[in-house]
Amino acid sequence: MIGTGCSSRMVVRGKRLLVTFALAASFGTAASAGDKSLFSSDYAGLNQEQAAYAARTLEFLSRMENMYFGRIDRMNGGSSKNETRTSNTEYADHNAKAARGPVIQKGGRAYNITKKPTRSFQKPTVWSRFYSVDMHAKSPLTGMIHAAFVVQFHQDGTDAIGGFLDVLPAAAPAEDLLYMKKAMDAVYEKYGVDPKPHRELSCKGDDKAAAATDHRYRREVACIGGSFYLQPMLAVNDENFRFVTEAFETLLDSYLTLAEKRADDPVTEEDIARQDAMRLNWFEDRMFSDPFTTEVVPYEIWSLHSLPPEVKF
Repeated sequence: MIGTGCSSRMVVRGKRLLVTFALAASFGTAASAGDKSLFSSDYAGLNQEQAAYAARTLEFLSRMENMYFGRIDRMNGGSSKNETRTSNTEYADHNAKAARGPVIQKGGRAYNITKKPTRSFQKPTVWSRFYSVDMHAKSPLTGMIHAAFVVQFHQDGTDAIGGFLDVLPAAAPAEDLLYMKKAMDAVYEKYGVDPKPHRELSCKGDDKAAAATDHRYRREVACIGGSFYLQPMLAVNDENFRFVTEAFETLLDSYLTLAEKRADDPVTEEDIARQDAMRLNWFEDRMFSDPFTTEVVPYEIWSLHSLPPEVKF
C-alpha cells in the first residue's frame, strides 16, 4: 500500500502476477466559493505594471479552470465527483483538486503559491502563481496531458513566466499526436519562437535538475509541446505572456477535443498494456524524478492532482 487513501489488489493473469494500486480513491465535495477565491489577490508589493500582469494571470487561470473542469464534467455526463485538498505553510500555499468519473477517471489540478524558497532552484518571490493539470482518461487512446504554467515576480526585481506542455501518448493514434503538434507549431510560428530548444528540453529534461533526482524514471513524452523552463526563463512582458498562455490553452484545448472524440472508440489489450506502462512511468516520474514532487510539494497534495487512478506493476 502506498500512502493514505490508497488500496491495492493482486490479480493472477495467465502466468503474470499483477499488483495494482488504486490511488487516492476517496471522494469529496469541492467548495465552489473556495475555488473562486483562488483567483483573487491583493497584489501587495507589486508595482502598477506587475499588478496588471498578476491580474491577467488570475483571469487566465480562472478561465482555464472553468474550461478544464467544465469539459471533464461534460465528458463524464455531469456525474464528476470532486475532491479538494489544501496545505498552507510559511513556505507555500497549495490547493489540489481532482474530478473523477466514468470517462475521465481522474482530472487533476494543482494551484500553488510560493512564499519562501526551500530549494536552491527557487528564488524569493513577492508574488507567484503555479497552475498545472494532469488528466487520466479511461481510454488508452487519449494518453495523458501534463500542462503547467507559472508566473513569478522576485524580490530582486526580476520576473519569469514559464511552464511545461506535453503529452504522454500511451496508445494515442499517430494522427492525434500530429494534430496536437500542428496546433502547437502554429503558436510557435505566430510568435516567431523556435520550437526546437523547447521541445528538446521537454523530451530530455534539465541536466542540472536531473542530477539531483533519478533521471532513469523521467516521464516519456511525445515531444509535441515544449518546456518553457529554459534558462534564463522568459521575462514577463506582453509578447511572452500572450505566447505562453496561448500555447497552454492550445495544447489543452486540442487534447480535450481528442479525448472527447476517442472516448467511445474500441481498444485492444495491447492498447491497455501501453496505458498501464504509461501510468507506471508517470508514477515513477512523480516518485523519483520530478524535483517538485520529490522535494518541494507535499505528497498528500501532488498525489491527489497528479497520480493516475490506478497503477499496475
